[in-house]
Amino acid sequence: MAELRWNPMIKDWVMIASHRQNRPHMPKDWCPFCPGSGKVPDTYDVHKYDNDFPALSTTPPPCDFDALPAGSEDVYGTMAPSYGKCEVVLFSPDHHGNMCDLSDAHMNKLVDLWVERFEALSQDKQIRFVYIFENRGEAVGVTMPHPHGQIYAFSKLPKKIELELDAGKEYYDTHGRCLFCRMNELEQLFAKRVVYENEDFLAYIPYFADYAYGVYMVSKSHKINITQCNAREKENLGKAMRAVSGGYDALFDTRFPYMMCMHNGPVNLENQDEIQKQYHFHIEYYPPLRSKEKQQFQASSETGVWAHCNPTAPEEKAEELKKAILRFLQQT
Repeated sequence: MAELRWNPMIKDWVMIASHRQNRPHMPKDWCPFCPGSGKVPDTYDVHKYDNDFPALSTTPPPCDFDALPAGSEDVYGTMAPSYGKCEVVLFSPDHHGNMCDLSDAHMNKLVDLWVERFEALSQDKQIRFVYIFENRGEAVGVTMPHPHGQIYAFSKLPKKIELELDAGKEYYDTHGRCLFCRMNELEQLFAKRVVYENEDFLAYIPYFADYAYGVYMVSKSHKINITQCNAREKENLGKAMRAVSGGYDALFDTRFPYMMCMHNGPVNLENQDEIQKQYHFHIEYYPPLRSKEKQQFQASSETGVWAHCNPTAPEEKAEELKKAILRFLQQT
């Protein structure tokens, strides 16, 4: 079964994908993402791989309308096909590598591949949002340890992006400028929460951080998505992402789990020109550790009512992470 079902209480779509229940965990003696597996090229630097167990498909199966109670249209509306695309992006042929182990030149190739895939997936006029992300570490449920990320191309706009768009529009209508551009100014002015900066990107643990070491990486120039980065900006994006990834590892001298969530603006909407002014390309990191021994769980408050509680001070954690990033950069 694969379909989209409407949640009327929060006005959002849920992906139902029961076929993913039986997807395999990583075999101990074989990796499909390693050269020689027969699943990927024998030689590659970075590589796009169609997900073997996709939650979304360009040829989705028919919806199971028998699951809709008779006369439920006023509540559940109707189902929608699970249209979209799910891809895997392999960062490196090295099974034991990580993003922070890559050279700047290798990171350039990875960023270029993300740009290429964003442009290609956006050509499908049914797609509304192209989501580039990385899950790293067993603490966030990774079953394939080979360094990789994923891309989901959605036919429906995810709720969080919808909320960001609404906030950006409200701020722009009131103040005549981009909300994220203003946040960048404030964080640079305050300085204590900035953990890394180069010519084109700013990384900080924001004033409102809900995760102890949750970083926002934001382009300094106003742009809506990664494809609008020029050559220098793409190079500096790779350097910034590598620095943050390495800084996380340097915090506790261990492979640090995190979720990297790239927020590009939506695509193929009627008001794209307005969104270009109101939305801003950025990356959000969600690392589940709040200390070397303690995990920051998303428990009843966070999950049940979206009431987040950060048990740490963002300013203190930013100082720790900034020092860890400096240690990492000095060693490489």
